[in-house]
Amino acid sequence: MTRVKKGVNALKTRKNVLRKAKGFRFGRSTKEKQAYEALMHAGAYSFAHRRDKKGDFRRLWNVRINAALTGLDSEHRLSYSKFIGALKKKNISVNRKMLSEIAATNPEAFKRLVSQAK
Repeated sequence: MTRVKKGVNALKTRKNVLRKAKGFRFGRSTKEKQAYEALMHAGAYSFAHRRDKKGDFRRLWNVRINAALTGLDSEHRLSYSKFIGALKKKNISVNRKMLSEIAATNPEAFKRLVSQAK
């Protein structure tokens, strides 16, 4: 049986691992074993945090809507939960992302939404 030398493939793998770990700190960017381990952790974290990001943004939108409703310059003086409940009762279906955008960029339209909900 012929002998297979892995030199080319090993070098290619090593080069790819180190290229992906470029910018990492300390030995993680220069040592193959540490780089591979760092990449495995990075992949696990990115997978988990892609799920977490959805909740993070939803919380951000809720805070923005609440700030528009109860802020110092706001004349609405309505709590977030009461506002969302009123929207559901009136069958006004606008998602939280759009509500926060409207509240930030178009206050008069948001004011109309609040008055419709009341």
